[in-house]
Amino acid sequence: MQTVKAHGASIPALGFGVFRMSDDEVERVVPAALEAGFRHFDTAQIYQNEAALGRALAKAGARRDDLFLTTKVWVDNYHPDRFLDSVEESLDRLRVDRVDLLLLHWPGDAVPIAEQIAMLNAVQSAGRTLHVGVSNQTIAQMREAVALSAAPILTNQIEAHPYLDQRAVAAAAKAEGVAVTAYFGMADGAVPQDVQLAAIGRRYGKSAAQVGLRFLLQQGFVALSKTAKPDRVAENIAVFDFELTEAEMAAITGLARADGRRVSPPGLAPAWD
Repeated sequence: MQTVKAHGASIPALGFGVFRMSDDEVERVVPAALEAGFRHFDTAQIYQNEAALGRALAKAGARRDDLFLTTKVWVDNYHPDRFLDSVEESLDRLRVDRVDLLLLHWPGDAVPIAEQIAMLNAVQSAGRTLHVGVSNQTIAQMREAVALSAAPILTNQIEAHPYLDQRAVAAAAKAEGVAVTAYFGMADGAVPQDVQLAAIGRRYGKSAAQVGLRFLLQQGFVALSKTAKPDRVAENIAVFDFELTEAEMAAITGLARADGRRVSPPGLAPAWD
């Protein structure tokens, strides 16, 4: 699979995310994802399905060295007496001794970012993660994280899809050597139903959803796909055999609008760029 490179790491460009999926759904769909060729899996403490992902990967016989596993520390655990313990609990649930990438899930303001980064670095120094990163950070927060972190900040995982213009954040990330990981790429179901994306897809024999994923990949992003239906997995990964033209990329970029953001939880969301 195509990879995105940052700070010497190679991240599989298309990941499989398990946000808002039950244990049963995870355990049903992960074997199909492995069969289709997915090796990058993304979860989080707050999803409460790390254990289901760990069980599914183990039961399917996935080789640990073939996998790229990401999880995220929840904001309630941004304290010295909880941070490392919470990561150890995540590793136990995932049935591994380390993850490939550990992220701070949301910026949070109860604990200074310098302390958050110090704890993240301590986990990396302890060998519990190969790489560290952030999620949902603004340009200023990302730059501060990069400046504070002894370990390279590998990625900023942010909401990205055709209706949300993230070019400024992406440009700032590139300048810092930080990869962008795009989540919510289907915009909560809007992308697969988009008539303009469907029209573009017909030129290639692809669905609107595949066009949406391709749009993210061609910007150099790591794209997280998701489906709870095993019979849809093959469609999600079949996005490397066509290429959108510059005109098509520009047309899709033009779908962005001021109110395009879907994920902005009160009490967690920063003042977005």
